[in-house]
Amino acid sequence: MEGQHPEYAEAIVEDLGKIVYVGTLDHAQTKFSAARKIDLQGKTMLPGFIDAHSHFSIALGLVNQANLCSPPMGEIKNFNDIQKALVALKDARNIPEGEWVIGWGYDPFQLEENRDITKVELDEVLPNHKVMLVHISNHGAVLNSKALEWANINSDTAQPSGGVIARMEGSMDPAGMIFETAWLPVKANKPKSNEAQLMKDIDNVVMQYAANGYTHAQDGATFTNEALFLKNAAAEGKLKIDVAALMIFAEMDQWMNHPDLNFTKAYKNGLKIQGVKIVQDGSPQGKTAYMTQPYLTGGPAGETDWYGEPTLTREQFTALFTKVWNEGLQIFVHVNGDAASDDLIHALETVGATTEQDKRTVTIHTQFQRTDQIKKFAELGISPSYFTNHCFYWGDDHIRNQGEERGKAISPMKSAMEAGLIVSNHSDFNVTPLNPFFILWTSMTRETRSGVQLDQNERLNAYEGLQALTTGGAYQVFEENRKGMIKVGLLADFVIIDKNPLKIETDLIKEITVLETIKEGQTIYKKTIDTNNSFK
Repeated sequence: MEGQHPEYAEAIVEDLGKIVYVGTLDHAQTKFSAARKIDLQGKTMLPGFIDAHSHFSIALGLVNQANLCSPPMGEIKNFNDIQKALVALKDARNIPEGEWVIGWGYDPFQLEENRDITKVELDEVLPNHKVMLVHISNHGAVLNSKALEWANINSDTAQPSGGVIARMEGSMDPAGMIFETAWLPVKANKPKSNEAQLMKDIDNVVMQYAANGYTHAQDGATFTNEALFLKNAAAEGKLKIDVAALMIFAEMDQWMNHPDLNFTKAYKNGLKIQGVKIVQDGSPQGKTAYMTQPYLTGGPAGETDWYGEPTLTREQFTALFTKVWNEGLQIFVHVNGDAASDDLIHALETVGATTEQDKRTVTIHTQFQRTDQIKKFAELGISPSYFTNHCFYWGDDHIRNQGEERGKAISPMKSAMEAGLIVSNHSDFNVTPLNPFFILWTSMTRETRSGVQLDQNERLNAYEGLQALTTGGAYQVFEENRKGMIKVGLLADFVIIDKNPLKIETDLIKEITVLETIKEGQTIYKKTIDTNNSFK
């Protein structure tokens, strides 16, 4: 992956977790005659994948929640399916009345009803439990009556700035759906597994990443208690891959200067606190992304002339950004709508940012990005992380909500690369699956669920798509001289796969299988073979 064109090596030699040779087989056998030899037998080896943005900590809690995803991520098609899944979870785990029943992956626009479920439908089946359906975007949830009471959200609760509280038709009675700043305090205080249970669950989460070929993961919005847990887990040797944590802006008063949480350039037991995550708007599929043009279908709670809203006013955002910038911390900013990107550009201009300063401010998702903003990103030293899985999962929704021109222009990765920006691509797991080859496929095809092709001028070729999963992500966390390439001096982080994505038909790419993942010379995942010689 070094350079702008594919290059292959016959032999690679690893020693003490680092690459010490890349070149011809004959030379390797002569120079390292005592080395243990492994023949790939025609398989393909790449650098280990760099997860540029996901939610490692959120994944820890999913084992105790109901999967409410719609196809192809799950099996939920309507309200009745949701009700059955929640009751099944309650019965399977014998959850007593008064306790929580939580589901994840809820996406109202993929349901037959094509609207948000309300507390009424949830109370029908679980009136005596607290129920929470976490939205697929992780930017909101639907609560039943008991959960709303717990959250102290009622008819007298004012809608917070930058947030949404849906109401029952014709009244101020909360309907159940909450988003953005109305959701953040609920998210921070929602029930958490005890540390002993989390220590058991973390092995499974690490293996999910490793099984998909990742040797580096990101925890893309880390609360203080989550960072402290990750530090304990790292000390116990639980992190078989590197994890970079981004501290959430909403708890800055808690983690800033915390004696046990330090921002460092080096990993300790696989953990590094990388930077600060600021969320400046919501999700376009939830209709809370902050846009300069109105949504054609109104707002999430039936608002008219709806542009979405910023999490913070421009003045508040600029003040917060400036404070973090002056602390010398790397900043990652969630921006989906173009108006949110305008706010970021204003903040960077306010602090006098330039590319030459090499601060590497990273934008997360960067869905609706105008051509003029790409030029500004290049001037200000912004490195965008895109989310091309949106093309497949919500491309049809974006066309409906934003119109053809805006909807088809999402994730302009090719234009960004041509402008000289170093970019990455990500899953936002658990919002979409970790599978890097599906991400690669969406960056190359830009097809929606219904088969509509979004702007084909923004398609990447396979090599460019792989760069966004390796070298781009490494650069964004200042590790381009440590990870992302097969190069002498870098870590021996590899993934072995069954087919070469550069040499097969595009539609076959999403079927590629990870056979083995190697972290610093040690195999951390290997797919087993059954007696019929098929992988499992």
